[in-house]
Amino acid sequence: MTGESIAGVRIPDSALAREATELVREAASPLLFDHSRRVFLFGALRGREQGLDFDPELLYVGAMFHDLGLTERFRRTDQRFEIDGADEARRFLNAHGVTGEPADRVWTGIALHTTPEIPLHMAPEVALITRGVELDVLGIGYHAVSGEQREAVVAAHPRPDFKNRILAAFTEGVKDRPETTFGNVKADVLAHYVPGFRRGDFVEVVKDSDWPE
Repeated sequence: MTGESIAGVRIPDSALAREATELVREAASPLLFDHSRRVFLFGALRGREQGLDFDPELLYVGAMFHDLGLTERFRRTDQRFEIDGADEARRFLNAHGVTGEPADRVWTGIALHTTPEIPLHMAPEVALITRGVELDVLGIGYHAVSGEQREAVVAAHPRPDFKNRILAAFTEGVKDRPETTFGNVKADVLAHYVPGFRRGDFVEVVKDSDWPE
């Protein structure tokens, strides 16, 4: 599936990109695999529309690894799922000779992909991982790409009952670490789907700290 062009976007065909594709295909469900490919494609289309100069290979790895923390193979219970994927992406890149700032850029893009606004003011690859996620999951920027482009992307990577299925995947991936959702959007997911979940309250944390006043 590598090397082709979808909606006018060329899928990176390097050895690194091919190995990233196979790793995610093996570790993730078809739901998450197709979602991750759409994140790359939509991110690249948004980058083209905005005239951004980005590294397609780094964007591809960031998009493909961004939800690995939801998979049984890579998820932990002691940190946010975004960090699981970010850590694995950096290890993968380092093992392929991509180190330092480029690897850190991918790590940051994955770690911040559920944080509104901030990634959009950072390096293009960081911003475009978020742009791709926002378009595919939230519909933000839906009309910034053409109907023909959306149709081509979805034809290559279908999204049957995607809204319900991705919310179920989010729930499964974070329900065993509810404390890691404090202050982020995944608390909304658990509030909807996990009986008895009580989200953390920032005001209570401030008032209950060890400081006397």
